[in-house]
Amino acid sequence: VQLQASGGGLVQAGGSLRLSCAASGRAFSHDAMGWFRLAPGKEREFVAGISWNGDTTYYADSVKGRFTISRDNAKNTVSLQMNSLKPEDTAYYYCAADVLRNSPSRLESSYNYWGRGTLVTVSS
Repeated sequence: VQLQASGGGLVQAGGSLRLSCAASGRAFSHDAMGWFRLAPGKEREFVAGISWNGDTTYYADSVKGRFTISRDNAKNTVSLQMNSLKPEDTAYYYCAADVLRNSPSRLESSYNYWGRGTLVTVSS
């Protein structure tokens, strides 16, 4: 089972990036999915989560209104559209799957599968 995040890069403040997470080895169509990030000197934090059918989404207050999480169960992918990026959004971004719940959790401990991070760097 593998989750592969991609789409990171260097962008100027105010710019946009779209992260994608592709799952293989298992269908995650009935599982909640989430994005977390790890910034230098900080603990990994919740960014966004989405229910199995996309009807429920949660966001960290710091990204609400700027980031949008979505999923395509037919393709076994989840995406994170990031707009109006700020230097404080600089971090490694990780996608994760919670195979025990249909609705997303904000807790890192709820997630069972993790992908490798993709680096997002926002310059001022």
